[in-house]
Amino acid sequence: MIHWLQREDGEGEFSSKVFCNEDGEELSVYANSEVADFVECAEKCVETFNNLSEAVVNEICKKIIECAKEGGLDEEFELPALDSPLDILNYCWFQALYVDMGSKDDEIAYAVEGEGEWGESIGFYINNGSVVYAGTDYLDYMENS
Repeated sequence: MIHWLQREDGEGEFSSKVFCNEDGEELSVYANSEVADFVECAEKCVETFNNLSEAVVNEICKKIIECAKEGGLDEEFELPALDSPLDILNYCWFQALYVDMGSKDDEIAYAVEGEGEWGESIGFYINNGSVVYAGTDYLDYMENS
């Protein structure tokens, strides 16, 4: 599932089923390599991320839509009418998943980082399969970075 680029540093890549980067290629994954079982933690996070329920994906998308409506650095960007919350994914992309687990026995927690065409970094934080936050301050929720 994860292609480790620098395993000793906790850096790898993986394919996402829903949240893609701007080139449609793999996302990066970063895990704290000082955690003894960081590989297992990273695998759990990626597995959970790739199997988010439709309801959770929709919740993330709705919160990202709210961010886009608030605007960003690109004052010319205007979010068009969307037929579905998932359509927001045509206007943003994601680069990285940051594992936020201190051990393999912790609840599965991670932050996902991206950017919107409106010129603002966006992301979301997931803990135990639930959306804790989606917006610009997603990294503030990291406890084990």
